[in-house]
Amino acid sequence: MPLEGYHIDIVRGDLLIEIQTRNFFALKEKLPKLLEHHRLRLVHPIPAEKWLVRVAADGVTEISRRRSPKRGTFLDIFDELVHVPTLLTHPNFALDILLIREQEIRRVRAAHERPAKRTRFPRDWDRHDHQLLEVIDSCLIESRADLRAFLPNHLPAQFTNRELARVLDKPYARAQAMTYVMRQCGILAIAGKRGRAILYQSS
Repeated sequence: MPLEGYHIDIVRGDLLIEIQTRNFFALKEKLPKLLEHHRLRLVHPIPAEKWLVRVAADGVTEISRRRSPKRGTFLDIFDELVHVPTLLTHPNFALDILLIREQEIRRVRAAHERPAKRTRFPRDWDRHDHQLLEVIDSCLIESRADLRAFLPNHLPAQFTNRELARVLDKPYARAQAMTYVMRQCGILAIAGKRGRAILYQSS
């Protein structure tokens, strides 16, 4: 639905609902302008379970089905929030994270559609469709307190990114994204350094 020069996925009274599966960077200009005069909820689905389904060139006949080893969690949201961290402090903004089960349909290319063999990594299929199977869980972020809840309770008063990553059992880059977003939102502050590592604490 068009509104103020932008396409809006869903309008419910004075509430705008945008569904974004990835690339929050693309929303960096759009959402702040809409938030000046509207309440807005951003819905972001994260695949907690994904099935990869290969179908024939007709797009219908199923050839094989397997489950992807990748498992998404709510913490994946921070990889996107680094692009728009200050949106979370706006009173008109809410973020709805959905953990979903989905299937990705991969259509096998017909012989004449396949790339030349000289291609370094030839692929014989195209992504044909994504299908939502089930919403498993959801998490609504409407305030700093909601965001702060992602920090583990048993963190020390001052901690480094490496310590946060170890407690969460997540990659170091995920901890970096979390501390960056929470600093931008005023949840964390830099407390100093331990050696070359930055120390963070609640602000």
